Amino acid sequence: MAKRRPSGDGMVRKRDDGRWEGRIVVGHKENGESIFRYVYADTQKELTAKLRQNIDAYQGIDLTEQSRMTLGEWLDQWLDERMVGTVRGHTLEGYRRDIDNHIRPYLGQKQLTKITPADLKNLYVVLLERGRIAKGQSNHPGLSPTTVHGIHTILHHVLKTAEAEGLLPSNPTSQVTPPKATNKPKRILNNEQLDTLMAAIRRDVLWHDFFYTELTTGLRRGELCGLKWEDFDSEAGTLKICRTVITQKGGNLVAGDTKTYAGKRTILLPHSTVRLLEARKHSALTEWIFPDLLHPEQPTNPGTAYRQLKKLLADAGLPSIRFHDLRHTFATHALAGGVDAKTLSGILGHTKASFTLDTYAHVTGDMQRHAAKVVGDFISDIM
Repeated sequence: MAKRRPSGDGMVRKRDDGRWEGRIVVGHKENGESIFRYVYADTQKELTAKLRQNIDAYQGIDLTEQSRMTLGEWLDQWLDERMVGTVRGHTLEGYRRDIDNHIRPYLGQKQLTKITPADLKNLYVVLLERGRIAKGQSNHPGLSPTTVHGIHTILHHVLKTAEAEGLLPSNPTSQVTPPKATNKPKRILNNEQLDTLMAAIRRDVLWHDFFYTELTTGLRRGELCGLKWEDFDSEAGTLKICRTVITQKGGNLVAGDTKTYAGKRTILLPHSTVRLLEARKHSALTEWIFPDLLHPEQPTNPGTAYRQLKKLLADAGLPSIRFHDLRHTFATHALAGGVDAKTLSGILGHTKASFTLDTYAHVTGDMQRHAAKVVGDFISDIM
């Protein structure tokens, strides 16, 4: 076995072409041989400064042979060995899609340890300018800042894992500020529109209970589809949310964990919803509260629920909102009706009440203005 040289050890020489070359030990192979990092400069003084920067950067780091792999190779390992089994199936598919479409084509062949903050900044510029793979509603060739921000988040986790496993001296994403995510204005049904939708739901015998429960609980679509009768406690008037239904590639339905740990929760139901579910339970044939209409041994398909919502909205002459906007509608009206943010956060399954406040800042702002008006009117009356 070769003699093991300590990390940080190095040498300096002047090359035949007049430039200066230096190298330092940054790790070791399995047989003990050193892994070197080479640095070049026009003058000895410049080289000395570069070497000092590298020695500081690799202080306490002992890279392995794996650190010589490309980013593409590490991405495969990260997905297949670190992420499989730790995140939900559709989350993993989203990671693969973003990696294959937006990261691998640009940086996949670059050695892991040679990826710099400048590389990442350039990547984000390219993606913003011409990163769109398929044209959707937008004709702009670039990705949105929100999408690029999400890609940065993936890269941050990928390279943070590499750093933790001794493949990188530091995470270059920590030195890059990604494009700021911009949230689109939420589409909320106002009181009049909500009344119109409720009238349409009452006329739809097959789907009435499903959508009534959604509008009185604000559940995520997959959570609503994943409800079982064992989750409903009629005496306590509660509903336990502990799973979500997702559609895998190929169309198979799978009941998995909720979106976050806070997603597993028990909520208190309105009396009207308790009565509705009690009546529904009397004629239940399967374990699912909302079984598939054609295959009752299975839960309702989230995609089918989405399409039914679109049909209801079109028939009622209402805006074509997303299913998730029903959740936003519930939350907005709950806040406007006086439900405090912490309580609402628990109902919605948010990890933090601060997220609820940020998400529905438009409502809390209206509430503050209303409160200011009430206080102002009160003071004016007694002056």
